[in-house]
Amino acid sequence: MDFEVLSAAIQKGKVKDVKSIVNQALEENVPVRDILEQGLIAPMGIVGENFSANKIFVPEMLMSARAMSAGVKIIEPLFSESGIEPIGTVVIGTVKGDLHDIGKNLVAMMMRGAGLTVYDIGIDVPDEKFVEKAEEVHADIVALSALLTTTMPAISDVIKEFERQGVRDKYHIMIGGAPVTQAFADEIHADSYTSDAASAAEYAKEYLTKKKAS
Repeated sequence: MDFEVLSAAIQKGKVKDVKSIVNQALEENVPVRDILEQGLIAPMGIVGENFSANKIFVPEMLMSARAMSAGVKIIEPLFSESGIEPIGTVVIGTVKGDLHDIGKNLVAMMMRGAGLTVYDIGIDVPDEKFVEKAEEVHADIVALSALLTTTMPAISDVIKEFERQGVRDKYHIMIGGAPVTQAFADEIHADSYTSDAASAAEYAKEYLTKKKAS
């Protein structure tokens, strides 16, 4: 199998081509781990680098992420028998009062592309639902998104809910969104802030890899 062909299809956001190539690779008995790591995760790394360098923008990255997700969906049922374990688990959602989801969706797809298990609990999420889901799936990271200055305080409310329920120290809380800043993250005692989807996925992968190794 020529992984360069699959990589090009993902970078161009060609969902049908990605599905066809991945299915063909399975028919040729290409190891599932190789398809995942060399064929799907690697090109998303290139996409992230290009986005950070302003060579591509959100629409192109979203198309690539969707194409990658289509490929992952095909091989995901084969992960357990192939001995593939996710790096870690993330619960992600847009905070209460905020109905924006494009940024959150992109972060979720990029994180999946980095080898993480991601539970996307949607938009306008009540504080307690973040805690409930994180406890249910034994999450490592809770990622909170706010796209409006008026809903930024809801991020702090979620963190306070984790504190109120006595489980704050169990989770690494990441925050992001157009109006969010590092200063705001420091003020509300979030664990980390990232400015875009590519850096969020990269940070989460690095954090979880270090956590697993420790």
